[in-house]
Amino acid sequence: MTDWQGNIEVPGGTIYAESTGDGPPVVFVHAGVAHLRMWDEQVAALRDAYRVIAYDTRGFGRTRVADEVAYSNSADLGLVMDHFAADTAHVVGLSRGAQIALDFAVNEPARTRSLTWVAGGVRGLEVADDPRDVAAWEQSEPLIAIKDWPKLVEIETALWTDGPDQPSTRVDPDVRRRMVQWNLENYQAQQSPEQHIAPTVVAAQALDQLTMPVLAMWGTLDVTSSVESGEWLAANVPAIRSRVFEGVAHMVNLERPAEFNQLLRDFLDEVESAA
Repeated sequence: MTDWQGNIEVPGGTIYAESTGDGPPVVFVHAGVAHLRMWDEQVAALRDAYRVIAYDTRGFGRTRVADEVAYSNSADLGLVMDHFAADTAHVVGLSRGAQIALDFAVNEPARTRSLTWVAGGVRGLEVADDPRDVAAWEQSEPLIAIKDWPKLVEIETALWTDGPDQPSTRVDPDVRRRMVQWNLENYQAQQSPEQHIAPTVVAAQALDQLTMPVLAMWGTLDVTSSVESGEWLAANVPAIRSRVFEGVAHMVNLERPAEFNQLLRDFLDEVESAA
């Protein structure tokens, strides 16, 4: 078993990544309210048969990049794969990470062995804003201006971990504690690269590029935009597999790790057996 952790040189800085295990590569892309540590339980569940790679995207975790350097999240994913000599990989993303994973799949279908999209968005798809999401953002703006990270993180945790209109006691206290910690670490690092380059291929207009196996998952207690995006993908991507988690909010893998891990493992194993 080969373990590696460290920094990958990219234009304008370094991307922190970790890899463990041997076998077909699986790359995990984290949510915008966490960093690569959110995938620890999935890494442990797959490392016996797969080479599992997780990394911190620009602005998150231990990744450090210059604000003024233009970059592409999709291209960065490819650079991470290049570092590990992975011509192709199973790509798994949640929330913001799911949109990055989907962008990569439609822009680089030949490099995407399979796509697992979890509780994310779809670039180019117009869905109604959840008023609870809008309200949280309006509360957040003045806190960002004064850098009151603890209050900001509590608002985001209530929305993305507890779930809209849900009590703070709904989820496992340890899950909530970890989410607060990870998100706070991101803000305290004060890494906010602004020069993002949008993908040339817009996902909502390029579903024909999704020729690889696709699995979509989301929870019923999530914001409506995530739910509607999942339902739209399920209705418009041929042969897609989908699973709706009843009574689960945004962080599906943390709320139901055993079920999530089994679904993902079964999916990946089936894709590999059919290759």
